Amino acid sequence: MRKIPILLAMLLSATAFGQVHPLYEGADLAVGAKLIAESKCDACHQRNVGGDGSAIYRPKGRINTPGALRGMVEYCSTQLNLGFFPEEVNSIAAVLNRDHYRFK
Repeated sequence: MRKIPILLAMLLSATAFGQVHPLYEGADLAVGAKLIAESKCDACHQRNVGGDGSAIYRPKGRINTPGALRGMVEYCSTQLNLGFFPEEVNSIAAVLNRDHYRFK
């Protein structure tokens, strides 16, 4: 078996660059992205903030921690009766963190 040098292994690791916040470790990004698309989150965000809806991702001072992001996903799930399971909420929050927030 061929050994991968430690430095190369670190470079290949998503956590080496802080891309995955510990709160979202183990989250299924594919499931999160699928749920975002199926739930039409973008359309709701567009109705609420206009434009392409992306302004919702950085309301001043509101979502400033990984936990607050996860809490907001849970809030949306509850308010819109989406019925996401906790692991689904975590997966959605992980995708949003990867694509918009980048909490380390």
